[in-house]
Amino acid sequence: MTEQRERVADGQWASGHQIERDLILTDADFTRIRELIYQRAGIVLAEHKREMVYSRLAKRLRHHGMTRFTDYLVRLERQPEAKEWEAFTNALTTNLTAFFREAHHFPLLAEHIKTKQEPVTIWCSAASTGEEPYSLAMTLLETLGPKASQAKIIATDIDTDALARARAGVYPLEQVRKLDDVRVKRFFQKGTGNHAGFARVRPEVSALVEFQPLNLLAPQWAIKGPFDAVFCRNIMIYFDKDTQSKILKRFAPLMKPDGLLFAGHSENFSYISDAFKLRGQTVYTLAKK
Repeated sequence: MTEQRERVADGQWASGHQIERDLILTDADFTRIRELIYQRAGIVLAEHKREMVYSRLAKRLRHHGMTRFTDYLVRLERQPEAKEWEAFTNALTTNLTAFFREAHHFPLLAEHIKTKQEPVTIWCSAASTGEEPYSLAMTLLETLGPKASQAKIIATDIDTDALARARAGVYPLEQVRKLDDVRVKRFFQKGTGNHAGFARVRPEVSALVEFQPLNLLAPQWAIKGPFDAVFCRNIMIYFDKDTQSKILKRFAPLMKPDGLLFAGHSENFSYISDAFKLRGQTVYTLAKK
């Protein structure tokens, strides 16, 4: 019976019968996975994420010909610098994004940068698969015209698989068509032949974005400010308050005195850090000391 219980990925029962799985995930395995991803990436995995953990890491076990999560974790921890850690982290990150998501932020950014005399610099700290930084690039092109070519967007993420897709800049047409026709025609190239059904961002858009892998928990960040704006949207929700506070404290010195910090719709930094003050809906500025 113990062996059978270990085969239940999410600890649930269905109609009096256990849900049988081909890989063995014990309670101890799940606890250790939660500890490791918190140590590596600051991500807090709730108890109800067990099913997600099973499904996402199952591919890694099968890749290595393993049937027990215990064996996979032993392999992982014996090689702290191994490439497998990258795959482990990539598997457990969430990449939910869209072009011009939380649309009210982009007119605010446009208003903020339109009179800037120096080249505009923006940091997108959770670039995911690229929709957000490319939306920022489109906003710069629409707002600054020819001067946009002097601007730079640094787009970072811990998920290297997501960054590879972001660099490619290729998206399904049904996703791109959610934008208005003017933007689609101006900023995207529709694929033909084998690439039919997809669209690629035009070179004038991708030229403004520099993608880099970056772990927000790393002791040092390989980026330099000062930035006119920092976008840190819908990532803090995966961190505990202590981690959020530490990250916000590190953001402050990287921002220009009038720089803007953009947060996600469900994130509130006012009670986490005294380095920033609320300016508008999920938009913050540096607090004056």
